[in-house]
Amino acid sequence: MKQSDDGRYSVDRRSFLHTSAAAFGFGVVPFASAGTITPRVRKRIAAVVTIYIKNSHTDVLIGKILEGWNQTGGVGPDLELASMYVDQFPDREMARDISREMSVKHGFPICDSIEQAITLGEGQVAVDGIISVGEHGEYPWNEKEQHLYPRRRFFEEITNTLEKYNQIVPVFNDKHPGPVWKDAKWMYNRAQQLKIPFMAGSSLPVTFRKPDFTLPMGSDLEACLAIGYSGLDIYGFHTLDYLQCIIERRKCEHQGVDWVQCLPGSRLKELISDNIIRPDLLKLILEVTPTADQDLLKVDPQGFTIFLIQYTDGLLAPVLMLPRYSRGIAAVVKVRGEKPVGGISEERAEPRYPHFSYLLKGIEQMVHTGEPAYPVERTVLTAGLLDHLLTSRANDGKKLLTPELAINYEAVDYPHAPHLDLSRSFVSG
Repeated sequence: MKQSDDGRYSVDRRSFLHTSAAAFGFGVVPFASAGTITPRVRKRIAAVVTIYIKNSHTDVLIGKILEGWNQTGGVGPDLELASMYVDQFPDREMARDISREMSVKHGFPICDSIEQAITLGEGQVAVDGIISVGEHGEYPWNEKEQHLYPRRRFFEEITNTLEKYNQIVPVFNDKHPGPVWKDAKWMYNRAQQLKIPFMAGSSLPVTFRKPDFTLPMGSDLEACLAIGYSGLDIYGFHTLDYLQCIIERRKCEHQGVDWVQCLPGSRLKELISDNIIRPDLLKLILEVTPTADQDLLKVDPQGFTIFLIQYTDGLLAPVLMLPRYSRGIAAVVKVRGEKPVGGISEERAEPRYPHFSYLLKGIEQMVHTGEPAYPVERTVLTAGLLDHLLTSRANDGKKLLTPELAINYEAVDYPHAPHLDLSRSFVSG
């Protein structure tokens, strides 16, 4: 990402066109179906994680490397877990560490430091890639109700090790860098400084959509609306990352954001009256999203929050965070001259949270090609959006100008499930 004279950022498109279209299969293929495809040499991965308990992000990502896409012992990605650093070992009834038993079962070492996990005591970088999972565990919260996972600390120790041994390998950061904006920006700048292939993000941009839809590249986007659920910190990011992966495909010169504002649900009627939230889009999104009540104007407005995001190209993106009423994350869009379309991002539980398989497929591609499957700038932008929106909330809904979010990048036509065939190997080179 380069900074121009006007302070905006842009990313070179060539970095994301490295892998040919032959890398993708577009049929629905069972995870365990490998066909007659010749396997590649498996790349070695170091995992740096907060905790490893059943169904944690560590489990549903790293577990697929150890035990296959379905985590039943079948075929999995062309990756091998070489080592693991674990920050915490909980021993609670409902959250019990399983890293030690998995270490014995699969023969990987649990290392005392991040540097040791990356070097394995060999005096050099001994792995082909690193997956950092800073999610779950006992960590503090700040005054904005952000859970302060040690993602920057992990990334700092990872990059210090790569710099120390003068060897660079791809790094994936689960969810958003940060979560505080200054840390997210530091992580991005550090990756740029060392020329590290860097990816981050939610699994929801690559998951199943119901009904299935994709905004065509270069669409003349007129309006949009998103719905999210659960906590503003933990699921606000998933909602924003999902929305951004859809609207980034619109025709625009800049993906950057001019201002954000976080408002209470009591402002909903006013925003509908002012056409900031379009009634037709609200009707559609409530039809496709599982909610406790289809008429938000009749429910307690204290139960939800409204995000407003003003993009530099003029698009205003409202997001309704409905922790008490919604049971899913959805987005709808209106292209000029066409009917509104949209759908929910499905978070299926079986087989073993398959949306993480599609996220892992993108990581696998990066480790094998040395190029991110899709731009990390998307996630850096959504990290900044969430942090600034929570800052607005902490300041009684004050509108915040965001010149630091003038982050521009070019979207990549990367598929979501079920179009991405997990049984196919990517073409390298």
